Amino acid sequence: MKPGSIASGISRARLSLEELHQNFADLHSPFNQHEAVVAADRCYFCYDAPCIAACPTTIDIPLFIRQIQTGQPENAAQTIFDQNILGGMCARVCPTETLCEEACVRHMAEERPVEIGRLQRYATDRVMQSGVHPYIRATHTNKHIAVVGAGPAGLACAHRLALKGHDVHIMEQKPKAGGLNEYGIAAYKTVDDFAATEVDWLMQIGGIQLTTDCMMGRDVFLDDLLKDYDAVFLSIGLGGVNALPIQGESKDGSVNAVDFIARLRQIDDLTKLPIGRNVVVIGGGMTAVDAAVQAKLLGAEHVTIAYRRAREAMSASRYEQDLATSRGVRLMFNVQPVAVYGNDRVAAVEFEYMQTDDHQLRGTGETFQIEVDQVFKAIGQNLFDVPVNVAVTDGKIDVTDTGRTNVPNLWAGGDCARGGDDLTVTAVAAGRDAAEDIHAVLMVSGCS
Repeated sequence: MKPGSIASGISRARLSLEELHQNFADLHSPFNQHEAVVAADRCYFCYDAPCIAACPTTIDIPLFIRQIQTGQPENAAQTIFDQNILGGMCARVCPTETLCEEACVRHMAEERPVEIGRLQRYATDRVMQSGVHPYIRATHTNKHIAVVGAGPAGLACAHRLALKGHDVHIMEQKPKAGGLNEYGIAAYKTVDDFAATEVDWLMQIGGIQLTTDCMMGRDVFLDDLLKDYDAVFLSIGLGGVNALPIQGESKDGSVNAVDFIARLRQIDDLTKLPIGRNVVVIGGGMTAVDAAVQAKLLGAEHVTIAYRRAREAMSASRYEQDLATSRGVRLMFNVQPVAVYGNDRVAAVEFEYMQTDDHQLRGTGETFQIEVDQVFKAIGQNLFDVPVNVAVTDGKIDVTDTGRTNVPNLWAGGDCARGGDDLTVTAVAAGRDAAEDIHAVLMVSGCS
């Protein structure tokens, strides 16, 4: 067993600190001014721009690109922030390849699309790095709103409500605000502690109190919040992790991918993070890709993503799939785990080949094994501990288009609510729209 090893095949300090810094450098380098102007020049500035319709927050993309082209990046950022206050993070993590850039007219003409995401980052970074918050609160309304959860939906809702003059109290169960932006996204997509920087910048609006390490059902209770506040917005995410109901699933070395990513995001020294030589990631979404790529960047020699359906059914975009393979990750399709073997620790995973008949997934009876020393499970998350009087369907809170639940004065949005695509950008849209509806209801009530 090599020095630093904590179990067969699992090792700390597999790579040097310098190598790790290189591996986890910014996935896409930011534009400088010249590069931004050249990239902006490629936009056709369509009158009926399909990119706007493809953006969940409906940013006026041709307008902000024109503002960059004409040397007004600060105005471009304002155009973005008016619709998406977390535009800086979305510029980094939004799957633009399946949203605005896929809809780009250049892309539809089989050309390279305008690099909308990188242009958005250029504009928003300029304003955020200036240290100036571009918004001023409206006159105080004497209304108080509780926001449970400081993820993208909760932050967007809180900022919009504070902007309109309300007082907002965000209650977050984790030690830091940001939700998945802080704990659940690959480190190479959000370098330099950007998630925390964005939260600090957003809070400059004023009127927002943030309480961390505050869990609903333990430290605060929904019934009390509904009595003490004029409105409540739930943005509690999906706190539960789906189990893998197979033999040996709980063996040492088999962990949830979301926990692995969260630990990686919070650790100060990546040389201290254990990683196996032979890693299997089970799942087909963005979390699976993020876990697999980062395992490879940490020094794993063999990393495999095993997905039970065909490639085209993967929820991770083709861009993300290609990113994984470019880093040396092997993708296996139509395979489903049936057992995890080993004594105390994982040593092998047995898979069965699958086929789809009439949209039904069926096993073929043919199996094979892969030797592993670490398994990451990325098979989805579920809603955890929702108050019994809140209506839930298919594991998510029932809401209207503006986030209203079946409970009076209670709204919800983000991953915990039905609708959307479990993306940062759709969560921001949900929080923003709920805030507008909350404001409208409170002002119509005549209690301003």
